[in-house]
Amino acid sequence: MLRFSRGSLTLISTRQRHLIPFNFARHFATEEINTPKIKPKSTTALRRTASASLPIRANPTPTRSSIETVFTLATAQKYLLSRLQDQRQSPNLPNGSRIFHESFWVPIWRQGEIFIFGNGSFVCWGLGEKDARDFEKEVLRAIPGFQIAPLKEAETEELEFVTDRTEETRLQGDLIILGKTSPVDPQSIPFSNLPTMIFPPATLLARYAFSQALSRSTALSGLEVSLDDYLSSMTHLPQTLEETGKPGMSRKALIKKLGQLMKFRQGLNLNRENFSDVPDFYWTEPELERYFKSMSDALEIKLRTDSVNDKITYAAEAQSVLRQLLTESSSHNLELIIIALIAVEVVVALVRDGPELWDMLRGHQGDEED
Repeated sequence: MLRFSRGSLTLISTRQRHLIPFNFARHFATEEINTPKIKPKSTTALRRTASASLPIRANPTPTRSSIETVFTLATAQKYLLSRLQDQRQSPNLPNGSRIFHESFWVPIWRQGEIFIFGNGSFVCWGLGEKDARDFEKEVLRAIPGFQIAPLKEAETEELEFVTDRTEETRLQGDLIILGKTSPVDPQSIPFSNLPTMIFPPATLLARYAFSQALSRSTALSGLEVSLDDYLSSMTHLPQTLEETGKPGMSRKALIKKLGQLMKFRQGLNLNRENFSDVPDFYWTEPELERYFKSMSDALEIKLRTDSVNDKITYAAEAQSVLRQLLTESSSHNLELIIIALIAVEVVVALVRDGPELWDMLRGHQGDEED
């Protein structure tokens, strides 16, 4: 079941649903009625397609594994992955951990697998929220300078997956199915000897593709929350302008706010880990690109990115108007100062040269009378 939490799309884990018999749908509907839960917007793509996974959940087969969790956690605006390669700085990382394309891959941690991305998020396969937060606390937080601009509150997303060697790898509804995949270019795996891992090596690249899309969504959730907080801090300005005719903010403070907006837009569109472009890696691997795009579309990353850009554009336009008002106000004050200085100069000149001018004026009038 889907749930929204501070802009983050979450799927509630139900690890034992594959054990429910064939009357699953009826039982699940009754359970939903008896247990009130927060529901997402009905227009969410995963919400609309969640029913597509019911046949898989309700009909376990001998070749299919139990349903497990994919948990994503975003804790900062950026991770410095280079710090993870120094074993002296990251002694808690398990052996075999290494750079894997645009992520840092931990093949085994407890009973799961982890992909860490530079956008400030990491994806855990086979681990729940507690394990993910333990990993962040015990491993990532212990590395000096690894997390850049930590979020006030971590953002999360949760999906589920099964492995089934007889099925095609795909996203069906709200369930990831790891199964058969087409052969890939050997250069796609940047090392020949794979370390021991929890899940089948055949689906490693598929897990990476799904993970990269999930990490983008969770990182985007963090940006959405930060932007909403920023916009909330600016909501009083229109009312202040209406009531007092003044922006209610100094020029310096307004410029700082504009700088924050530019930082939001840079993080959204210009960084390497942006939310719009398809990574170059998938250009030569159309099947992996399909996995990546299917997850990105289900999480509506493009629509959400466009929405954030629209909010930033509106806020920038509003601040541009306020900046013009401040500029006009400064120009008006400058004009008043110039007028005052001219008036002072006239007064000084009259005090200094007034008697002489008066005497000259009286002498001139006397000469005319004679």
